Amino acid sequence: MLEKIAEAARTNASPTGVGIILVTAAAGALLLRRGRREAWPLLGLLSLLLFNFFLSKNFFSIVERDGAYYGTPINLLNQGAEVMLLAIGLTLVIAVRGIDLSVGSVMALSGATCVILMKDAGHGPLVAALLSLLVAGGVGLFNGALVTSLNIQPIVVTLISMVGVRGVAMLITRAEPVTHVDATFAFIGNGHVLGLPFSMLLVAAVFVVAALLCRKTALGLFMEAIGDGERASRLAGVSDRRIKLWLYGFSGLCAGIAGLVAASYISTADPDRVGRLRELDAIFAAVIGGTALTGGRFYLGGTLIGALLIQTLSTTMYIQHVPSEIEPMPKAGVMLVSCLLVSEESRRQLLALLGLKRRQ
Repeated sequence: MLEKIAEAARTNASPTGVGIILVTAAAGALLLRRGRREAWPLLGLLSLLLFNFFLSKNFFSIVERDGAYYGTPINLLNQGAEVMLLAIGLTLVIAVRGIDLSVGSVMALSGATCVILMKDAGHGPLVAALLSLLVAGGVGLFNGALVTSLNIQPIVVTLISMVGVRGVAMLITRAEPVTHVDATFAFIGNGHVLGLPFSMLLVAAVFVVAALLCRKTALGLFMEAIGDGERASRLAGVSDRRIKLWLYGFSGLCAGIAGLVAASYISTADPDRVGRLRELDAIFAAVIGGTALTGGRFYLGGTLIGALLIQTLSTTMYIQHVPSEIEPMPKAGVMLVSCLLVSEESRRQLLALLGLKRRQ
């Protein structure tokens, strides 16, 4: 065992591996010093990286081939793009005391719609992708309309959509995976720009748009007001129903983009498996990132870190040959610890248990 640890440490002790560890540790320390909630999921990610540094051989190896970079760290970004996209949209919905359990099914519908439009209807990849995103955004607006106009509980509305939307995806594909061979569409999930996965550019673009809208306009303030007190915000003149409606639409759009990435990456629109349980990973990413399910304050940066932590955990268990039967157990344990670290009350009680006084 000690020989295995020493060998893994030697192979990972490259400038890349050491650099990733140091940058993550420095960022975590800086955020922790500033009292930012994003520090805790980042420190959780650091612990996973350290685990792999000593126990996973070649985990940090990155090679360059034909102008593109490949390796486990790159795969973490590429494969984590789907959860990141879902989690960004869900974070905004959760911020206004909503929830969207249909995003995984919307992923399946978006990918299936795009592939069917290209293969059976003869549309080009750009037109097919845009139409698929319209469908995904439409599902989100439909959910939002039911929640805001009829005052139906969000969990009920989106649970119905989760089942119904996947059923539509199964219907249009005849419940069978549909493959595609379009090279342009395949670029979404497999292409590279400046050596990095194109999917990460999509994540960056969606994140920047969401961050600018929430932090550089009044939207973020309105969202926090709605999350803290819906009735009070309405009395203050905030159009809470309209904001909720468009946020659900944005969540559907994010799920649609994630569906295109998934269908492109595996060259197949699988209506049964694509997006399955992804909504849970996205919710976990948002919660681990510091966003409260009770609404109010939200942390988009923490959401991305939470999504990356979840993807790193899944990859780590795969590398360590953890049997699929027991995989949910360590995954749930790590998520529980991460959520406890994010909770201010749990940290206070932990410090009291250890006999340490929290600095005021």
